[in-house]
Amino acid sequence: MSKQEVSIFWFRRDLRLEDNVGLFHALKSKQPVIPLFIFDDSILDSLPKNDTRVGFIHESLSKINNRLQEIGSSILIKKGKTTEVWQSLLQEFDVKEVFFNKDYEPYAIKRDSAICEILEANNAISYSFKDQVIFEEKEITKADGLPYTVYTPFKNKWLEKYKSMAPVQEYDTEAYFSGFHKNSFAFPTLEQIGFEESPIKVKPHNLNFISNYQDIRDFPALDQTSYLSPHLRFGTVSIRKLVNWAFHKNDVFLSELIWREFFMQILFSFPKVVTQNFKSAYDGIQWRNDEADFKRWCSGTTGYPMVDAGMRQLNETGYMHNRVRMVVASFLCKHLLIQWQWGEAYFAEKLLDYDLSANVGNWQWAAGTGCDAAPYFRVFNPEIQQKKFDEKGMYIRKWIKEFDLGYGEPMVEHAMARDRAIATYKAGILK
Repeated sequence: MSKQEVSIFWFRRDLRLEDNVGLFHALKSKQPVIPLFIFDDSILDSLPKNDTRVGFIHESLSKINNRLQEIGSSILIKKGKTTEVWQSLLQEFDVKEVFFNKDYEPYAIKRDSAICEILEANNAISYSFKDQVIFEEKEITKADGLPYTVYTPFKNKWLEKYKSMAPVQEYDTEAYFSGFHKNSFAFPTLEQIGFEESPIKVKPHNLNFISNYQDIRDFPALDQTSYLSPHLRFGTVSIRKLVNWAFHKNDVFLSELIWREFFMQILFSFPKVVTQNFKSAYDGIQWRNDEADFKRWCSGTTGYPMVDAGMRQLNETGYMHNRVRMVVASFLCKHLLIQWQWGEAYFAEKLLDYDLSANVGNWQWAAGTGCDAAPYFRVFNPEIQQKKFDEKGMYIRKWIKEFDLGYGEPMVEHAMARDRAIATYKAGILK
């Protein structure tokens, strides 16, 4: 009995049906489209069983599946190593074409290359599309074709190119829903995937405050942030819709979205930054890397209220306010002289919005070792940051319950730590 000819759309960092470029093109193909998601063991095996991000992916897929069931279709969920899953799928179905949206992280590039080789060997044609960014890879470059390594000229070129085409095209996928394969695949529970519910949840995004974003974004007690970042990370929102909207609403908010693409371009063009300093001149810095100090930083018991409140917020919720992220990162790298890779790894474990390019980019910014980074002699004073951005201590009291009962002494004196950091950097920067 011959197998039915099908196309497959492979969901990854684009967990939505709306304005999805690869899905739009898949649904216009000749064959009925099976929507697919693979829970990748190469990623999952290192995660705790109650990882909130896996739960959020499962929840997002469930919403997609519910919508597909309304039109007589469903999503196919697989779990395993991606190469083995695809070998199995090619045995199960007569796959003619495979569509997916690009991912620019080193692991994903290597994975997708391997899958495309398997598909080609089985006479299936693969198509990849730009979806999670407005401009990708080498679309925003200097006049000589080299990538920008400083944000402001990148932003200016980005805006110039965007304005020439604004609004950027959005894709009406719903108009082609008839192209989905008619099926009823079983949708697995979170437990069947090997995970369990987490008490920590991803919050819905909120853009109601956007008109005065620039005036309120630095004050953590106001809790006036968009909570968009996990949704951008997993693609439950469309970057095209968001940018087309933000362009007319708030320049500062739009700039944050451009920073996201800047760091993605840096990661794509300079993949060494995942583990190494962008500025190799900083490779000679002699870090203290004291494990006991690192544990106090992780647990939010440094004696600096702004630092400790941020770390406790992270540990309890998976979120941390952006202003506070800068303070805690600077403290780890400058006050404690612990290399940024330690902090980056801890954030990767805890942050619900963990995105490799942004996490590496921001940590190297704080450490002074990245592109367009804060200079090494800029050392945030946590006490001054607290007075400027949480003067009444509302944010601090929310996360440090014992604050008014007599808070502990700082684990390191600021002036001494600042002088030590500057001297260590000076001595370690390679000439």
